[in-house]
Amino acid sequence: MSVTVRFCGAAHTVTGSCYLVRTDAGHLLIDCGLFQGQKTLKELNYGVFPFHPSDIDAVLLTHAHIDHSGLLPKLVKEGFRGRILATRGTIDLCSYMLPDAGSIQEQEVLALNRRNATRGRADVTPIYTQADAVAAMRAFQAIDYETWTDVIPGVRARYWNAGHLLGSASIEIEIAGEGRGGASLRLLASGDIGPDAKLLQPDPQAPAGFDYVISESTYGDRIRERTTPELRRERLAAEVRDAAAADGALLIPAFAVERTQELIVDLVALMELGAIPPAPIFLDSPLAIRATEVFRQHAASLDTSVDVSRLLASPHLHFTETVDESKSIARLTGFHIIIAASGMCDAGRIRHHLKRWLWNNHATVLLVGYQAHGTLGRFLQDGVKAVRIQGEEIKVAARIRTLDDYSGHADGGEIARWISARRPVARGLFLVHGEDAAISGLAARVAERILPSAKLFEPLLDDVYELTTAVPTPLDVAHRRRLAPEAVTRLDWHNEMSELMLDINARIEQAADDRARGVIVRRLRRALAD
Repeated sequence: MSVTVRFCGAAHTVTGSCYLVRTDAGHLLIDCGLFQGQKTLKELNYGVFPFHPSDIDAVLLTHAHIDHSGLLPKLVKEGFRGRILATRGTIDLCSYMLPDAGSIQEQEVLALNRRNATRGRADVTPIYTQADAVAAMRAFQAIDYETWTDVIPGVRARYWNAGHLLGSASIEIEIAGEGRGGASLRLLASGDIGPDAKLLQPDPQAPAGFDYVISESTYGDRIRERTTPELRRERLAAEVRDAAAADGALLIPAFAVERTQELIVDLVALMELGAIPPAPIFLDSPLAIRATEVFRQHAASLDTSVDVSRLLASPHLHFTETVDESKSIARLTGFHIIIAASGMCDAGRIRHHLKRWLWNNHATVLLVGYQAHGTLGRFLQDGVKAVRIQGEEIKVAARIRTLDDYSGHADGGEIARWISARRPVARGLFLVHGEDAAISGLAARVAERILPSAKLFEPLLDDVYELTTAVPTPLDVAHRRRLAPEAVTRLDWHNEMSELMLDINARIEQAADDRARGVIVRRLRRALAD
């Protein structure tokens, strides 16, 4: 009997989560997510899958976030005919998130094709459309937490609340009989693990005793300052008061699902208590507006100590769903709060608000979630002095602030404790869904006192391991790699090009006179001629 796992995404990066498990009886995917960040990675979304979609018998979906679910419509469009197993909360969120993703792709491709026409370039097509996403929802099947479900012959799965997001799960997989009379192979895929003191979610749950664990490591190298609901609100209040004192907009690039709802609940509560000045809060994201309604519907399954429904209906909160409503926000002056997607500033309406406010020293940008390598949010977090948005250079004069308390991910210590509670882990721990430093940091923490380093594995994109051996055995897949390992972890030429253009403009502006500027231009021309 052979059982293999191929790491088709989220390997030394935090997006594109997708793991292909092959058994003698069939093939299943754990997640099928969209790649985000640098263009080299995002181009994988347009390419062929590293498997035939028609060969996949089932998908086990951990949760609704686009980096875990975002390529499911493409999978269905290209021939997948099996079931997508997910919790009811995940299905309800995906019913809005996936069509929204398809609509965004259609809009972005429409704008790109207009530019391509003026440049004499060929049209491109979206990865999938809104209609494709709606059609894909027919493949979803709801399952309950902590209940065994048969997936394919000889394979069953059980979902455990991961404490990360409404409907999120860690997935326990049991593969029967490694050979005649053999014991079952037990595997646990963590999904994304929620932190301690999460506002709306319980602590993560899962059983112990596995052959293999596939664990996320997003914040594996970081230990956050201790937090409680009270401390989190105090820190948010301090950031809001500083932004109000500057008398400009407070822009919060927020992930549309859960992060946004948590922020709204705390902002409204702080205004009601008088801890921050009252101000209009604009939720400028059609997806976040719809997701907020899903949270209202599931309020009974969330933290019962928080009156979610009342707080989400506050008169301070204004929904701006249409484009015209969104544009009208730009006419405001003075202190106001804008929450808009995307959380990494990579797409959506937040980019328009950043163009409007980034150059203004009265504005504040508050980053409240993970900023992936190569995203605009990451460049702002790293302190760049200028950025390019939709082809325009924007100087960064606004205050850029980061608040980790709203992260949906456990930090290094919390993940390590979660891994420790899964012991014994007989054969191997795979560390995924993290950048190089995060994986290395978590590996060092785990090897120090939880598992020996011989049981720790850090798979690269498209690595394949045989799981029926005493320890996971890597198989030769060098010829199948879609990207060289360094292309996943380093800034790509698109990022370098943007940085170069900004540096050239800055150098020319700093030149003493036109003669000095001419010297710079001639040097550049000579460099291009070499």
